[in-house]
Amino acid sequence: MKKFRKVLDGLTTSSPGVTLGSPSCGSAAGTPTAVPTPKDIDIQETLLSENFQLCKTVRHGFPYQPTALAFDPVQKILAIGSRSGGVRILGGPGVDCYCQHESGAAVLQLQFLINEGALVTACADDTLHLWNLRQRRPAVLHSLKFNRERITFCHLPFQSKWLYVGTERGNTHIVNIESFILSGYVIMWNKAIELSTKTHPGPVVHLSDSPKDEGKLLIGFESGTIVQWDLRVKKADFRIYYDEAIHSVSWHHEGKQFMCSHSDGSLTLWNLRNTSKPFQVTFPHGKIQKDGRKESCKPILKVEYKTLRSSEPFVIFSGGLSYDKAGRRPTLTIMHGKAITVLEMDYPIVEFMVLCETPYINEVQEPYAVVVLLEKDLIVVDLTQSNFPVFENPYPMDVHESPVTCTAYFADCPPDIIPILYSIGAKHKKTGYSQKEWPITGGTWTLGSHTYPEIIITGHADGSVKFWDASAITLQMLYKLKTSKVFEKPKLGEGRAAELVEEDPFAVQMVSWCPQSRIFCVVGISAHIILYRFSKNDANTQIVSLEVRLQCEPEEIITPSEHENNPCFSEPGSHSPQPHHQYPVSPGSRTPESAKDSVPCLKVKERVVRVPPGYQSDLVIQLLWVDGEPPQQITSLDINSAYGLLAFGNCNGLAVVDYLQKAVLLCMSTLDLYGATDPYQRLTRSPRRNRQSTSGLTELTDNQQSVDMERSKSPTSDHVNGHCTSPISQSCSAGKPRIPMGPEGPRLSRRGPGRPPFRKAQSAACMEISLPVSHTEVGHASRRAMLQQFHGVTMYSHDEHHTTTSYCWSERESRENSFSRSRSSSVSSIDRDTKEAITTLQFGESYGRKSDALPTPCLWVGTSLGVVQLIPMSIPTDQEERMEEPVTIGPSGAVQMLKGSVLRFGFMDYMGTVIQSPYEVWRDLNAPEDPDRPRRRKLVNFSPSSSQDACGEGHLAVVCSERQAKVFLMPSQSCLFVHNITESSFVLRADVVSVCNSVCLACFCANGHVMTLSLPSLRPLMDVNYLPLTDMRIARTFCFTNGGQALYLSSPTEIQRITYSQEMCDNLQEMLGELFTPIETPEAQNRGFLKGFFGGNAQTFDREELFGEAAAGKASRSLAQHIPGQGGMEGMKVAAGGVVGELARARIALDERGQRLGELEDRTALMMTSAETFSKHAHELMLKCKDKKWYQF
Repeated sequence: MKKFRKVLDGLTTSSPGVTLGSPSCGSAAGTPTAVPTPKDIDIQETLLSENFQLCKTVRHGFPYQPTALAFDPVQKILAIGSRSGGVRILGGPGVDCYCQHESGAAVLQLQFLINEGALVTACADDTLHLWNLRQRRPAVLHSLKFNRERITFCHLPFQSKWLYVGTERGNTHIVNIESFILSGYVIMWNKAIELSTKTHPGPVVHLSDSPKDEGKLLIGFESGTIVQWDLRVKKADFRIYYDEAIHSVSWHHEGKQFMCSHSDGSLTLWNLRNTSKPFQVTFPHGKIQKDGRKESCKPILKVEYKTLRSSEPFVIFSGGLSYDKAGRRPTLTIMHGKAITVLEMDYPIVEFMVLCETPYINEVQEPYAVVVLLEKDLIVVDLTQSNFPVFENPYPMDVHESPVTCTAYFADCPPDIIPILYSIGAKHKKTGYSQKEWPITGGTWTLGSHTYPEIIITGHADGSVKFWDASAITLQMLYKLKTSKVFEKPKLGEGRAAELVEEDPFAVQMVSWCPQSRIFCVVGISAHIILYRFSKNDANTQIVSLEVRLQCEPEEIITPSEHENNPCFSEPGSHSPQPHHQYPVSPGSRTPESAKDSVPCLKVKERVVRVPPGYQSDLVIQLLWVDGEPPQQITSLDINSAYGLLAFGNCNGLAVVDYLQKAVLLCMSTLDLYGATDPYQRLTRSPRRNRQSTSGLTELTDNQQSVDMERSKSPTSDHVNGHCTSPISQSCSAGKPRIPMGPEGPRLSRRGPGRPPFRKAQSAACMEISLPVSHTEVGHASRRAMLQQFHGVTMYSHDEHHTTTSYCWSERESRENSFSRSRSSSVSSIDRDTKEAITTLQFGESYGRKSDALPTPCLWVGTSLGVVQLIPMSIPTDQEERMEEPVTIGPSGAVQMLKGSVLRFGFMDYMGTVIQSPYEVWRDLNAPEDPDRPRRRKLVNFSPSSSQDACGEGHLAVVCSERQAKVFLMPSQSCLFVHNITESSFVLRADVVSVCNSVCLACFCANGHVMTLSLPSLRPLMDVNYLPLTDMRIARTFCFTNGGQALYLSSPTEIQRITYSQEMCDNLQEMLGELFTPIETPEAQNRGFLKGFFGGNAQTFDREELFGEAAAGKASRSLAQHIPGQGGMEGMKVAAGGVVGELARARIALDERGQRLGELEDRTALMMTSAETFSKHAHELMLKCKDKKWYQF
């Protein structure tokens, strides 16, 4: 334990605050700074490097770009392979495992060792892998790399240890599964076909052993050649040469017939009695045209031929549609007798598999379901019902139903929130599913002891938001919210929404959620914000809308006009609403782009709408077009339920909204917030002609008189130190609060740089991130201007009250796909080339001024140039006054500086405990009124002084930027600690999180490093090079949460959860599900006397005798290379405990031997019965003929 003794706030009011570059702040990373003060504080840091370890926990969602499918009919688990080399293994609830091949090669085929707890994967790099599934985290036991031939098909017979491997050259090799060594037994292609055949038969596309005799192997070649190979005598029983290419083959369970699917859309049925021509040829979807010819059809990629005892067999296949019907969706066809059912799919079919009751191929199959793997979905069809309904999928396979554009992660939520969301969401579930239980039920999973309520929120391109229960490393959808229902549908030709985002005008950029008050805020790509309140009751409501002009004026355009309106300021004396004649364009009218002004991008529904229980829209805020320019996207957001305030910003400025009074309190540019305290001392812009100029915010001071002046002003105006700063703050009377403008009001001098040309946003499905652009200034003596690196508009990160936002990545950066940053050499370049965006906001109880003795509500503002500013607020405490009296805001001018864009704020008391933001306890505004118990606001406040009377007043503020982290002492604003996080890269996400009953600062950098720093000393605790940032999706969706967890979107369809806590890594094995459970293999059915005697499996087939080294010899070493796997310690334990497997195999062998002895006994009895019958007939014939003479015959 290390104690850090730091100074308490004992400085006099004349003491200057320490800023970057100040000697007292220190330049060394993590160096404490001593400030003389009479009081000391003790913070005992408990976190050590040993408390941190980074590892993946679980992956949710649909496997991205799936390629292969396999099912174990005894264990009832399903495996899905993907193009990136991943394998997902699914079972019952909680049984969901992800494995990854180190090579990253695509998975071509999967083969379960049925009921053995093992899986064989064949990859595109011509390597076979054997996975051990008898451990919670599967590992590769063996690998076999083919050097000279390419693998095309594999087949593993049930209860066999010999794997057949077909290759592109047409050869068939045999691999011992136990040793993973190649047998010397090879079926060469030139031996399989006739010597007279002049052409190569092509790659092997099918291998299967005959249900009638497992000593016969059916080999299908791509060209249309089919060979049945007798493994014992090493020659072909028959050869079939067909004109059409073969895609798949399926046996009838009796072994007398098989069916093939072909490239011309036909199915051929072959009988082993006559293999010269097909017994039957059908074109299921090919109609006869008028000229007598059949329609040309697409290939049938796969066919399954399955029998039932009680009815005719099933023939199930994919593809085969006619070419002339363009635009038809992919289909799965089910033929049952004369009935043909065509199931249309939403996505192309990758693979399908029929699930049967028995694992034995020589028994009646009794199919009960079909698993269909689509490109973006997994469905299971119930075959036991005539209408073939679909099973309800228990896995979260619809994360990507609409592309994910942002994520948020909340750990340790209030325990009642998950049941409430689930009960509301359950009312809107789809119906029409099969009544039977989900058939994939394998594995076991128990709820671990280290579980707590967790919720993941995903925002999507279509404007929908999904709440997921993520407790105990599972994922289940709770509730879905459609934000697009707030707006009218954009009409074709209107073009406003289409000009901003062509495809996804409602796409979600970021979300902010307060689980305690259940207030939820959504930021959309069309520069809109929707505030939702939760209610258990439905309601009829009219959506209230606020429209905000948050736009810097272009310096270049100077238009003399007496009636132009300031987008951020109105006349100080104008307190009454102005007539709304400044809006010449209605939201629904079509106008040229240059003529658009004061028009939002979307049109809010104006009629009264009925909203169901759940999240109900309370307020919509939209930024407006200004002078033909669309609004810039919102880059930061915070909401506080205790204050009743919402703050947001973009690259133009900051706005604060009172959502209780439905009024805008503050709307001003970033530069106007500084006034005379601008840290960069940028040049004052020339005011427009024919306008009065006022000093505006240049007169901002820290004295308290200005705040007192504010309190005396009219409720309809909002002021900053006596000057009206919000032309929009009008009480919500009816319908939409409009924005009064002072038509002739004086205007402040503009310091903001010219607005960059607007570029239309991309489709939200491929929204990218704006990477920060750094700038360096040199040669300036001013301490305030000595920042080494300056940044343009950058990304906003997520914490418990914020989530990530998406930005449009510039076209140049998109082409280069790099993180290089341009640099400029002077402060003038800042003034000319960049905008100072608001990158992060945080409400909380703090000290807006150094002289403050008590904490007050404050808004912390961070910008893209590394500036931190505090804005104190005065909020009425009485509930009735709060709804009537105005909230006054006065920027204090307090400024701190960091390197790079500010990403995160956090607050701690002097005991080292995180200070949470105050919140309002949830109350249902739509619940029936109770006259005895009137509803009143109940606030929970975490004041910095409430828990530290012994330590004095004040708190610590943690600020993290793209390059630096600093800890400040409040209210003196002294810098206690500073740590340069990275010099070569930049931080993408940062959060103050709780781990192991303590707190730390977690950071994710663009170079893939995940770091943790102690608080408040900022000691490096962990630095792991985890994930190279090769995809902007990761940067957009990466977020930390409490408990040492984080998540990101590893692919467009999958959420990857990770942990950086050693404690959770240690408990991970307990939390994961078991893939393998000991189950007795079902016994084979008794085939009866006649089938056993007249041509059943009469001959025993010993594969070891044929394929073993003694009989077949060794294979060429150059043909394949054996690679031992890295099974891990648990794999070693399983291997050491393999006696159980050996005993099981011995038991199976004994059972087989007993079965063979039983069959021999049956045959002996049958022969004795036959002999007795023969003797009886002979005796009868003798009695009949004994008295006859020779001439009577």
